[in-house]
Order: sequence, then C-alpha cells, then structure tokens
Amino acid sequence: MITAKDTFNLKMSDEEIVDRVVKGEQHLYEHLMRKYNQRMYRISMSIINDDKEAEDIMQTAYINAYQQLKSFQGRSSFGTWLTRILIYESLLHKKRKLKLQKVLMEKPGNDYHNDTPLKGLMNKELKGLLERAVARLPEKYRLVFVMREVQEMSTNETMEALNIGESNVKIRLSRAKEMLRDELDSYWRPQQLFDFNLVRCDIVVDFVMQRIRSRIESN
Repeated sequence: MITAKDTFNLKMSDEEIVDRVVKGEQHLYEHLMRKYNQRMYRISMSIINDDKEAEDIMQTAYINAYQQLKSFQGRSSFGTWLTRILIYESLLHKKRKLKLQKVLMEKPGNDYHNDTPLKGLMNKELKGLLERAVARLPEKYRLVFVMREVQEMSTNETMEALNIGESNVKIRLSRAKEMLRDELDSYWRPQQLFDFNLVRCDIVVDFVMQRIRSRIESN
C-alpha cells in the first residue's frame, strides 16, 4: 500500500502522474487521491455537512475523474479540475437529498428530522464551535471560506473551481469572516475544521482502487 509519506516523496507533478496513469500505471492514481483527500473532504463537507455522505461523494468523484482522465487537457491544474468534479457531485447529491426530504416531509404523519451527523463527531469543544459556526454560514459563503481559509486554495483556484470572478471570491470570503467574527472572536482556528484522518483516507483510497482494478480486469 502507498503511504502518505510515499505520496509526499513522489517527485512528479500531477500532470506527469496523470499521463502515466493514462498510459497504464493505474496504481499511481492512489498518489493523487492521497494528495487531495483532505481538500476533497473539506469542500464536500462545506456543501453536504454529512461526513459519511461526503466520503461517498468523494469516492464517486474520484471514480468519475479516473474515467475522464484521458480528457484532462491541463487548461487548469489537475487539482482544480478534480475539485470541479467534486463540487458538481456534491451539489447533485444535495439536490437529490433535498428532493427526497421534501417528499418525506409531505407524507401524512411523518416525523422526519434532518439531524446533522456532525454533532456526533465533535470530540473537542473548540473544534465543535468552529464547525458549527461554519456550517451555519450560507452555502455560497461557506464554500468560499472552506476553500480559501481551511483548505488554503488560492484565489485563482477558487475562481476556476466555482466559475466566479475575483471580486466575488473576495467579497464572499470577507462576508463569511464578518459573519463568523462575533461568534468566534479569538477562538478561530480554521485549520482544525473537517479533519480527514489517515484511517478514513485509507478507506476512500482502497475503495476507489478496488473499483479501478475491477474495471481493468473486466475489460
């Protein structure tokens, strides 16, 4: 199994890895997943706010990206291209979920409640405060905040991924910080948000690589 250390020691650009994967070295795709798992999880969580569903969406996004690798032309960075696929899958999932919730709520005698699984994951008071505060932000502000401040994506990457202008990125980020400031004050530690540990990383990577190997063997 490829470890996180192996990933950081790999002296190749994303584009070089993509080219080698397309040419038959499918095992190298694992390096890309391990590199972007934290970003993918945090961004999906900023849209979905459900850790298990975020993992499922990540797996779908990785598989879809793998199937489309031959069409990757490098017009934007691989990370931005992959992030776009994730955002599309996350928004599509959210749309379907909201539609299902609407149907369930309309059923007579229904006692359906949309509890946030994140509540059961809070193991530190500060982290819980931060995540709850960010989760309450309107989606368009929350997404930009997570991409820029939590995941430390550049303004250009965020612009490309969301297909919005630089001024919109800056305004949304500023507004998000303003909305958080009063509640968080001096307790703000954005790097603690939506942590994606190594065990969960292994689960996602193993699932996707098994699917890839199954496809290769069936062809």
